[in-house]
Amino acid sequence: MTPKSEYRTTDIPNQPGVYVLRDRFRKVIYVGKAKSLRRRMSAYFQPSRSRTSDIRIRSLINSICFYEIFPVRTEEEALMRESAYIKQYKPRYNVVLRDDKRFLLIKIDINAPYPKITLARLRKDDSALYFGPFPLAGVLRETCDYLTRFFGLRACTPTIPDENDHRHCLDRIVRYCSAPCVGKASKEAYHERVQRLIEVINGKTDEVVTSLQEKMETYAGKQQYEQAARTRDIVENMRTVFKTQNRTFRRATMPTYAGDAGIVQLQEVLQLEKPPATIECFDISNIAGTFAVGSMVCFVDGTPAKKLYRHFRIRTVEGIDDFAMMSEVMTRRYKRQIEANKPLPDLIVVDGGLGQLHAGWESLLALDLGNLPIIGLAKQQEEIFTIYDSTPILLDRHEASLKLLQSIRDEAHRFAITFHRELRRKRILDSMLDEIPGIGKKRRDQLLKAFGSVRSLRKHDADTIIDRVPGIGKSIADTIVAYLKKD
Repeated sequence: MTPKSEYRTTDIPNQPGVYVLRDRFRKVIYVGKAKSLRRRMSAYFQPSRSRTSDIRIRSLINSICFYEIFPVRTEEEALMRESAYIKQYKPRYNVVLRDDKRFLLIKIDINAPYPKITLARLRKDDSALYFGPFPLAGVLRETCDYLTRFFGLRACTPTIPDENDHRHCLDRIVRYCSAPCVGKASKEAYHERVQRLIEVINGKTDEVVTSLQEKMETYAGKQQYEQAARTRDIVENMRTVFKTQNRTFRRATMPTYAGDAGIVQLQEVLQLEKPPATIECFDISNIAGTFAVGSMVCFVDGTPAKKLYRHFRIRTVEGIDDFAMMSEVMTRRYKRQIEANKPLPDLIVVDGGLGQLHAGWESLLALDLGNLPIIGLAKQQEEIFTIYDSTPILLDRHEASLKLLQSIRDEAHRFAITFHRELRRKRILDSMLDEIPGIGKKRRDQLLKAFGSVRSLRKHDADTIIDRVPGIGKSIADTIVAYLKKD
């Protein structure tokens, strides 16, 4: 943060970026973007502007006491940063982008029987995968249409399409679709296509771009220049939409008391003996009891301490029992801490209401840690539960203490969901071995033990498989390689 009195034009880079203007109380009053930060910033600090501009601009200029600049590589990134900052700070001098308009996200519901690409503007807590945001809506739509055709994914609306839907499907869709509705692609094979699509969205575009470039050359060789030009545009769209870039926006600096305020308020609200400088939060993630995992995140002095994060595979609980899962995870966590003589947190937060809270507390009692402060945070009404009273504590949504708890809870949920998805994806890939003729459970387990995963197995030839896995001969090894190499 730089005082207005120290502004020098030569200190401002001549490149795209976002600028944040603050008043004498360091409060954000305006956020803007610029193709050239140097030219835009100089406009605010020209003496004549405070006399000749309209009254609104003059009021803004006279209120500026501090400024920050955030150079970026492209105008696209500047646009996204500007939108993010405006939604975060809601500056009173901003009018455009102060509404709730959001850029498009790519949404893939990986839990659906046959996932497809959809576009959304809101990121919901529904276990679907979201990618973005992407500011170029038209380019994104064209790119997603092409990827749907390239990977043979369905574009129909039914949740579970069947033969009747296939009969009424449009020719332009049927022509490219892998048609899982009539059994042309198994569920596992379809999910493998979805996994390859996800890799493309994450930036691994070589496969698709190479295919497009070959098509472009073919069209050009046949003097079909219009088709070649359209293919070239798709290539550019792919590079524009999914190019490698940092989509995590660094926040404009805030006064250092903001995090401290949340910690101090928590001490007062929860009547703790000392400020909760170290807070650990737990969350459970599973689908109908399958792939059940737990997560623990740690915040120190109000900020994430990611080196202290931990994942847990649920070992002792079968079926759907979130309370028992919470108890298992917390027991394992603090038993290890005690055995290793490591420090314990100042406050424990569990994602959930009274049920999850008491399950966690009982696990602490069993370890003789009943004196550790523990609370539950229920999502729907953001209710804070304690072990002393069944009536929840309700805080104003603007309170720093509630925002701190929400940040910790949301981070624990994100961390658990990420691990849960990784396990599901691995299981989808591993299940491909079950479809190979001659491969039973025993041989599947041998292959996975020898190579670690189907993804790794795909990289090896038949001779390597024979060498690493006892009992597999040339014929079966060739069958495995052929099956995994096919489209």
